[in-house]
Amino acid sequence: MDALKILIPIFLLLGFYSGKSNRTYVAKSTNIPDTVKIDQHFFLEATMLGYFDKNGTRNPTLKANKGSRVRITMTNGETMTHDISLEKLGVKSASIIEKGATTSIDFIAETDDIYFCTVPGHRAAGMVGKIQVVKGSTNQKEVVGKLPVLKGIKLNLDVELGNLMDWETTGDAFQGAQLAADISTLFDKDMNVGARGQYFISSGGTKQYKRTGTLTSKSFPVKFPYASFWVSGGALLDTRVEIVLTDNQEVIFQSTGQGRSNLQPVVVDLQAYKNRDIFIRIIDKENGISQIPYIPDDKWAHINFDHFQFHSKRPIFENELFQKDIIVLPPLDPVLNAGLSGEMAAKAMTLPDGFKIQLAASEPDIVRPISFTFDARGRLWVVEGHTYPIPAPEGKGKDRILIFEDSDGNGSLDKRKVFMENLNLVSGIEVGMGGVWLCAAPYLLFIPTDFEKDVPTGEIQKILDGWGTQDTHEVLNNLRWGPDGWLYGVHGVFTHSKVGKPGSLENERTKINAGVWRLHPSTHQFEVFAEGTSNPWGIDFNDYGHAFITVCVIPHMYHVIQGARYERQAGKSFNPFTYDEIKTIADHKHYIGDRGPHAGNFRSAAVGGGHAHAGAMIYLGGSSWPAEYRNVIFMNNINGALLNNDLLTRKGSGYVASHKNDFLAMNDTWSQWLNLKYDPSGSVFAIDWYDKNQCHSTNPDVHDKTMGRIFKISYKKDSFIQVNLYKSTDTELVNYQLHENEWFVRTSRTILQERGANEAVHLALNQILNNHPDITRKLRALWTLHVTKGTNEAMLQKLLLHENEHIRSWSIQLLLEKKDVSVESLSALENMTVKESSPLVRLYLTAGLMRLPLGQRWKILEILSGKEEDIKDHNLPLMLWYAAEPLAELNMEKLIGIAESTKMPQFLKFTIQRIGAINSEYSKKVLKALALRLGHQHDNHENVRLIEKLTAANP
Repeated sequence: MDALKILIPIFLLLGFYSGKSNRTYVAKSTNIPDTVKIDQHFFLEATMLGYFDKNGTRNPTLKANKGSRVRITMTNGETMTHDISLEKLGVKSASIIEKGATTSIDFIAETDDIYFCTVPGHRAAGMVGKIQVVKGSTNQKEVVGKLPVLKGIKLNLDVELGNLMDWETTGDAFQGAQLAADISTLFDKDMNVGARGQYFISSGGTKQYKRTGTLTSKSFPVKFPYASFWVSGGALLDTRVEIVLTDNQEVIFQSTGQGRSNLQPVVVDLQAYKNRDIFIRIIDKENGISQIPYIPDDKWAHINFDHFQFHSKRPIFENELFQKDIIVLPPLDPVLNAGLSGEMAAKAMTLPDGFKIQLAASEPDIVRPISFTFDARGRLWVVEGHTYPIPAPEGKGKDRILIFEDSDGNGSLDKRKVFMENLNLVSGIEVGMGGVWLCAAPYLLFIPTDFEKDVPTGEIQKILDGWGTQDTHEVLNNLRWGPDGWLYGVHGVFTHSKVGKPGSLENERTKINAGVWRLHPSTHQFEVFAEGTSNPWGIDFNDYGHAFITVCVIPHMYHVIQGARYERQAGKSFNPFTYDEIKTIADHKHYIGDRGPHAGNFRSAAVGGGHAHAGAMIYLGGSSWPAEYRNVIFMNNINGALLNNDLLTRKGSGYVASHKNDFLAMNDTWSQWLNLKYDPSGSVFAIDWYDKNQCHSTNPDVHDKTMGRIFKISYKKDSFIQVNLYKSTDTELVNYQLHENEWFVRTSRTILQERGANEAVHLALNQILNNHPDITRKLRALWTLHVTKGTNEAMLQKLLLHENEHIRSWSIQLLLEKKDVSVESLSALENMTVKESSPLVRLYLTAGLMRLPLGQRWKILEILSGKEEDIKDHNLPLMLWYAAEPLAELNMEKLIGIAESTKMPQFLKFTIQRIGAINSEYSKKVLKALALRLGHQHDNHENVRLIEKLTAANP
């Protein structure tokens, strides 16, 4: 589901909340008593784009006289957490979150300094500027230039004649464009435009932004090396000022505004064009009208212009608008279709050569499909999410499960039956192990089922409860069987769950609000497999059993490692000693621009379409599809109506995800594919929650409740296969582990897991494990042996020495599944660590450490932390820290010894922080001893200062 939240302050959960709207917070330095007069007072507005002064200058250099008493008052320009701090003086304001709230800092100007926002990520995003201590006047100097002249007459390029003489117009954007002092007819109240004279030009302001057109000046010769003009308005490519060569129509310079009303000067270097003729063209192609129902119109879809003049040398404007500071958004993606019938929607889509797409089912046979899976007969079990977005009272749900079947192989799902109705807020479905599994917050449900008769064989069982519903598009979702026989699912960041078996006490429950979780279907053991990210709405496994999720808002792709902690859209890890989180594996993003992911939506077709992703399918459907798609991960880009796909390439212990050309374009803004999976024939089915409203809303009336589609994608080599694996013998199911289509592999493994231990099955699987030349087949045999209880400690110990890194890796995970190993197994793990050459295996060893009792971690941790080849690895340095940090409570000196010897980045710093958090007399003694050993070498300076801070009497 789409995690788009344009109006929701995502930083509410970051812990910086400061109070009610419009309340003023003042945090002053002790240098200036409240009774002392302020010599210089600066006023700034704060947004994620930077700090802006009243003239519109982004991150202005604030000039102050030495010794002057200075105050900076900051007003929040958006609903988001911001503050302002000085780097050298250490003065920091209170944090504010509400739009219009203010805060300030006071200080005495003694030396140059840096002001910035301390909220994580904001300084890097551009919220930083300079304070400059100067002598003399701090006032801005007026820059004087000359108007262009044509045939001895000054051209009206500053429009001070009060008309459009010397200009030609098209469209209606520049009707009444010469504005006097009263700008209220075109601009919002209290907006400041700041014309250089009596008049300036606007293509409609913030009130008539729907107008479009162009304004073109007469041509004139370049007689000076530099020019300047003043501009404001939208930071949109289609609202711009161009300088154009007359003879060949080449655009030699262009500038947009930066999304503010204040006119600012830009400087044009014309040295290379002296004596050539140029003209000015002001363009507004943006009508500002949103093509998406839940996106408000863009009032910045206009451009303002004033005061073009020449200069004999480069002019210096203190409020100059530099091109590098403008984050320009491209034009809106073209809207080809909207609100098509199912048949027409399929015809409108574009695919690679050799592929076809057809409508398999549509409304009224399927409405609001939110999740689906296949059973062992190749049939689709689809959930209709009628209850969303508001949970119904217990027993009053409207969701239902439908079973679809293509009986003749023509691609149409011609058979349909209702399996169950009156379910509540269902968001995920999987079948196997004797029944149907459902995500239905606040529950994870199990329905015992006869899959031949398609009827429940018992009451619905509440396996787990405590799943949150605070944000109903970020609930538990997307169930999928893992290769290890556990049931995996994902969970969003803005919903807060405390999961446990029904009746569990608070301290018996597990918290999750972002990440990947799993449940063992037999023991009902529940675990958070990895935490973090944003709103994952899809998980799948590659040929080697490695998990990947696709997410929204933040970077979109993550390789999921057991025990890992990933960067979050909001909030913090439940472990306060995390200190840093593992980042995305994507080397790209699917939206354009640096204003944040939301701004790039509907303007980013060239790179993937936008920030919101749903579904995750790693294609392993066999050889009928071209080999280039195997192990490629597919995901739907909801805002872009594009099927993105990323190439997953091994690097170090993990992967890099690189963008491939988008596989499919829906060419329909109502398209909302939520999941896709390959079937027994290798073809792919996709469910489409077809709705004009792509944004989550708690208002059910903004969603269309009548539509839904299922599509089938096939390649020319695909051939229909009709199956019923429920009737397969054990031998046939074992042989399916060698099938080229992973659908057979996974389905048969789950059936064998349900049937339980079998000596003949184990013998046949061991034959594959020991003798098959292909490593993926060996892995399949190992996983199936494990789920059918065909592995034991001795066997897994032996496999720790296997020649292949994947077998060694999985032997570690399976050996530590129960979080308890014998002395012999621990010794075997320690011994293999010494000589282990594979970073992948070292990653599994590190993840495994987190499942060992604390006292058993030391030796492996010490060896792994000494592997200098891993210091630049994407995963290992932080994974080692996650495994190490609780050891501070066990033996501070021993952990410090490892931290001093390792080259892992930040490990020593994190260790100091972790021991400092204990905050006992003994921990301070240990840290002071460390400071003495570190001495005053430059490389140790930061850590020594940190120790001094942590061991101070009142830190």
